[in-house]
Amino acid sequence: MNLVEVRDVSFSYDNDSPIVFENISFSIDKGDVLCVLGPNGTGKTTLIKTLNGIHKVNSGEVYLNGNNIRELSFNDIAKLVGYIPQGHIPSFPYKVFDIVLMGRTPYIKYSSSPKKEDEKIALNALKTLGIEDLKNKSYTNLSGGERQLVFLARVLAQEPDLLILDEPTNHLDFGNQIKLLEIIKQLSKLGLAVVMSSHYPDHAFLAASKVAIMKDKTFIDFGKPIDVLTEENLKKTYGIDVKLLELEDNRKICIPQKTNLKLSTNENTLINTYKRKK
Repeated sequence: MNLVEVRDVSFSYDNDSPIVFENISFSIDKGDVLCVLGPNGTGKTTLIKTLNGIHKVNSGEVYLNGNNIRELSFNDIAKLVGYIPQGHIPSFPYKVFDIVLMGRTPYIKYSSSPKKEDEKIALNALKTLGIEDLKNKSYTNLSGGERQLVFLARVLAQEPDLLILDEPTNHLDFGNQIKLLEIIKQLSKLGLAVVMSSHYPDHAFLAASKVAIMKDKTFIDFGKPIDVLTEENLKKTYGIDVKLLELEDNRKICIPQKTNLKLSTNENTLINTYKRKK
């Protein structure tokens, strides 16, 4: 039994809206890291939101641990799936420890307070990410990279089987991007499954065990990074020539090429307008 099984799913926001994606099927197990790549507006965020029940598919089925997601309560899903959206703007100056402790909400009854065990789990989540020293700081006073790690600690405190990350390196500097990807890789070794969306093929080479390329409302390829991330597939996806180079550690990197880069009509119009003004 797969941890996540997606069977021939399709989605649109309502009956009068165009199809966002269709006929998508895949499965992942514990310890897998699936990176979903694709151009802007292709439906990556919408797709991963079907894995935690935020969006209901129009057709097809999504299974979590063998259970149809349609039959699971929000609380049941929260115990199985942790989710970090693209952006998060803090509203209140909670302490970091309190933010992480909120991850225990699915296990706490409405009339109850967090127990010592919940506090221990929250503290362990901070320790796992090496940010225990932030626990008494105000969440609103942290850097973007620190907030991302705190949010990740909160999700780990949920003790999920599946972690969903929507462009997790967004707004992070280069160093923090690599640090977060390494953390994702280490968490997968502990048995956590991860599904993340990204704009960067290199991130898949760094952290993923599986890759899906999403374009034209479906997956055009799915499999291991070394098999899926080819120069041909990347050109088909992003519309530019790409060169793949292999490093000494047997890892590949993706280099976009300037040759044969064609601008759209709107882009050329903008440039010509600027030239006339000069």
